[in-house]
Amino acid sequence: MRRLPVLPGVLLVAVAAALWGTDPILRKPIQALPATTIVFGEHVLLVALTLPLLAGALRAVWSAGPRALAAAVVVGAGASGAATILFTAAIRRDFITAVVMQEAQPLIAVLAAGAILGERPHRRFGWFLAAGLAGLWLVNQPQPLDPGARGLAAVAEALAAATLWALGTVLGRYLGRSLRFDRIVALRFFFGLAATAVAVAVLGDRWHAGARDSLWILALALVTGLLGLTLYYYGLRRTPAVMASLAELANPAVLALAGIYAYHEHLRGSQWAGFALIAAVVTLLPVQRRRAIVELGPRDARLEAAPASA
Repeated sequence: MRRLPVLPGVLLVAVAAALWGTDPILRKPIQALPATTIVFGEHVLLVALTLPLLAGALRAVWSAGPRALAAAVVVGAGASGAATILFTAAIRRDFITAVVMQEAQPLIAVLAAGAILGERPHRRFGWFLAAGLAGLWLVNQPQPLDPGARGLAAVAEALAAATLWALGTVLGRYLGRSLRFDRIVALRFFFGLAATAVAVAVLGDRWHAGARDSLWILALALVTGLLGLTLYYYGLRRTPAVMASLAELANPAVLALAGIYAYHEHLRGSQWAGFALIAAVVTLLPVQRRRAIVELGPRDARLEAAPASA
């Protein structure tokens, strides 16, 4: 029996990011709910779905040491909990501003990957990064030479979310050195639930939604949560964080298209050009994957040959 070809990890990261981009379509019917209520509900469902993995995941991360445990807390409480709440609040204030601020995410990820993982991008990576950011700018600005953004609050919330998501990419890669991808997923949801529960309590928001709204929250949890993050962490194990940060540009690109569809807008020619540019960058990433990173830590080099078993 012939073995099926292994998909490049960077491609799986891009597919996961594209799934996250469907968020506006799934979130629009429940936009009247507080952001904390939605995100808390998602995490309740996600923890329930991954509960059989949780005990083993907690034992594994405890055995991996305090740094791994701290990374898991930041990935869950920060990237999964706080960042999602912040971005949800930002898109309600100004959708375009919230999406454009995601341009900071790959830049932050490159810096953090160098500091934490020892990844050094080759100078050719700069061309990919510049092309990807240019494409994102074109997609999200109907008038690219006359950009618009409204409100410091939306900028601050979206930028904070981008920072937390960038750290989530780098620390997720770090956790992949010692933990299986499914256990990282379970830990992300568990610590995310703890963080969102605190947010609901502090802000005094609702703990639950009605039956109809809960169905949309379930759809969010399954598509952008369980499916998207399973693909993401499986792909991230074979993808340097700096490359993953570029593949994740598929998220704001699809997010912009989904937002335009959800709010009955139309794309201009420059926006279609930007989307095509991002698609080209993401498509070429698997080809350039091994030539775009100059240095990996010695542990990462072994990771390329064998999966973690913790």
